[in-house]
Amino acid sequence: MIQWRKSSYTGQEGGNCVELASLDSSVGIRDSKDPQGPHISVGREALTVLLGQIKAGDLDL
Repeated sequence: MIQWRKSSYTGQEGGNCVELASLDSSVGIRDSKDPQGPHISVGREALTVLLGQIKAGDLDL
């Protein structure tokens, strides 16, 4: 069974969040509002790079 985790910063409403799960060789990402919906998986290194770019403000999100 996959264990999905949500940020502790989510708050009581829980909206607009993503959940992450550790998979065999990657990380799963899904929309917390649609837990039965689709998810994507990305390599751990790619996720680390993406999160670094987001934190640095390098992406226009």
